[in-house]
Amino acid sequence: MKKIVLLVSSLLLIFTLVGCGTGNTTQSSGKTTDTSQAQAKPTEIMISAAASLKDSLTELQSDYAKVKPNVKLAFNFAASGTLQQQIEQGASVDLFISAGKSQMDTLEKKNLLLKNSRVNLLGNDLVLVAGKDNSKVTSLQDLTKAGVSQVSIGTPESVPAGKYAQESLKNLKLWNAIQPKLVEAKDVTQVLNYVETGNADAGFVYQSDAQQSKKVKVVAVVPDSTHNPIVYPAAIIAATKNQQVTEDFLKYLQSSDAQKVFQKYGFKTLAK
Repeated sequence: MKKIVLLVSSLLLIFTLVGCGTGNTTQSSGKTTDTSQAQAKPTEIMISAAASLKDSLTELQSDYAKVKPNVKLAFNFAASGTLQQQIEQGASVDLFISAGKSQMDTLEKKNLLLKNSRVNLLGNDLVLVAGKDNSKVTSLQDLTKAGVSQVSIGTPESVPAGKYAQESLKNLKLWNAIQPKLVEAKDVTQVLNYVETGNADAGFVYQSDAQQSKKVKVVAVVPDSTHNPIVYPAAIIAATKNQQVTEDFLKYLQSSDAQKVFQKYGFKTLAK
C-alpha cells in the first residue's frame, strides 16, 4: 500500500513540474512576441502640408512605405495660414510644408522651426481656370465683364494662392473691378470645387490643382512678374520628437525620385 502511495505521489510531482515548465515556456514565448511587436511598431510622423500638395504627397506616401516600411506618414492638409496657426497653438507636428513663404517666416521668427532645417522644396504657377464648357471667360480681362458674376480666390490672409491672386489683380489694375464679384474660399481645393460645380464662373488656383481636374480648363497663366515668386518652403518643427526620422523624410522629398512625382502633378523643381 505504501509503495502505491509513493508511486502516485511521484507521478503527481512529475506532472506538476512538467506543467510548471510548460507554463514558463509559454510565458517566456509570450514576452518574446510582445518585444518583437514593440520593435516592429512603426514610427509615426505628422506632416502638415498645404492643401495643393494632397495628391502628390498621397502618392509619395505609398512610395515611401516601400523605402521605409518602419515609418508611418500621417498628413494634415489645409490652408497654409491655418496650419501655421495650429503649429503656433502647439499642435503636434513634425514637418511643415507651406505654399507660401510668409507663413514659414512667421514660425521662424517665433523660433518654432528647427534651426537650419528650412529648404525651398517646390515652385508652382498661378492660373485662372473656368468650367470646361464656360465660354464667357477666355482671359484675365474677361473677369471684369458684366456676364461674369462670381470669381473665386483663396482668402488672401490665410491662403497663399489667394494672396498671389490679389497681388496680380492689383498690379494688373483689375482688383477694384473684380473685388465685388469675389467668392473667398478656405483653400485652393475649395476654389477648384466652386469652379467645378458652377458656383463660380472662374477661379485662381495653382497649375498643379488645375492639372488634376477634368472639369476645368486653364484660361490663362498669371504672369510671374505680377506677384511674388511662388515657393513651397519646408521645415522641421522645433518641438519634434522624431527629428532623425523627419530629417530622413525631408531628404527623400528632395530626391530625384520624389521630385519626379511632384513634377508629374504640375509642380516646378527648384534649382538647388
